[in-house]
Amino acid sequence: MTQPFSLSSSSEKFGLAPGSVIHVGERLETAGKIKLIEFSKDILIEQEIKTVSELTPSKDKPTVSWFSITGLHDVELIEQLGKEFAIHQLVLEDIANTHQRPKVEEFDDIIFIVLRVIRFDAESLTFDNEQFSLILGSNFILTFEESESDLLHPIIRRIQNSRGKFRSQGADYLSYSIIDLVVDHYFLIEDSLDEIVENLEDQLLLSPSPDMLNTIQKLKRGMIFVRRAVSPLREVLNGLLRSESDLIRDTTKVYLRDVYDHTIRVAEGLDTYRDLIAGLLEIYLSSLSNKMNEVMKVLTVFATIFIPLTFLAGVYGMNFDYMPELKWAWSYPVFWSISLATAIGLLVFFRRKKWL
Repeated sequence: MTQPFSLSSSSEKFGLAPGSVIHVGERLETAGKIKLIEFSKDILIEQEIKTVSELTPSKDKPTVSWFSITGLHDVELIEQLGKEFAIHQLVLEDIANTHQRPKVEEFDDIIFIVLRVIRFDAESLTFDNEQFSLILGSNFILTFEESESDLLHPIIRRIQNSRGKFRSQGADYLSYSIIDLVVDHYFLIEDSLDEIVENLEDQLLLSPSPDMLNTIQKLKRGMIFVRRAVSPLREVLNGLLRSESDLIRDTTKVYLRDVYDHTIRVAEGLDTYRDLIAGLLEIYLSSLSNKMNEVMKVLTVFATIFIPLTFLAGVYGMNFDYMPELKWAWSYPVFWSISLATAIGLLVFFRRKKWL
């Protein structure tokens, strides 16, 4: 049976053999591309790779080679890379399946890492969730992105502008730098959330509206995406720190411990914002309740004012034959005088009690 080229969900892979490299996820229009950045302390080479046959992976090279691949729906490209770098078929399957959770897996000569990259648009309050895969070898790394982005530009600039520490480090240090960049990206999301939550809280106290409820719901759903991306990161970094592989040097583990601390801070920050956003919903409901109470209070006051007036009107609206007041010359103005005096008296009473 011919295997499908791309699927929308992992459940559609039911019945296929393990290691079947099939793209799972949203099919983006980004064409499959390979960019090579090769560097050492004194060497820097940047080039676009048109075909996999142009690649020359070698463990004996004195340089670090970074192969940046975009376009995960290009299954043929992923399989060709797998053959060229002798990557396990299950790893290739996970790269093409963009619904993976963050994880780390060790093989004989590579370490496979999956991360989630969350992009937050503060204007529309939308969260974009993409998979980012990284393969660490002895003197090379491969990174896989769903689409082209500026996520890795800071590291590329550091490589281009640095002749010192960064370019004299190995592939493990480059991998650390990428993981650190992804984690730092979560801090940017938290900074944006902080401003939005603070402004929203002030607006809720002043004038709650249904639009604000929609905003709160968007933030709650977005927090689920971010927490799913961040929560497994501690396991990933713990796995790298405990790794006995020669691919990660002890000097690099010092930096990874720092990223681990950052991950804990991010997770704690997200817990705080989750509670704050839940609190916003409570504030919204309380504000609506208070607003309704104010309306009911005004209506109750007016109803109370009309109780004695209704009584007077009811008494003199009865159909008895003998009611002497009805024959008096000044009975009508007297009735209105009593009614107005009663209403004004009650209004003054309510004002003094601060019920109005």
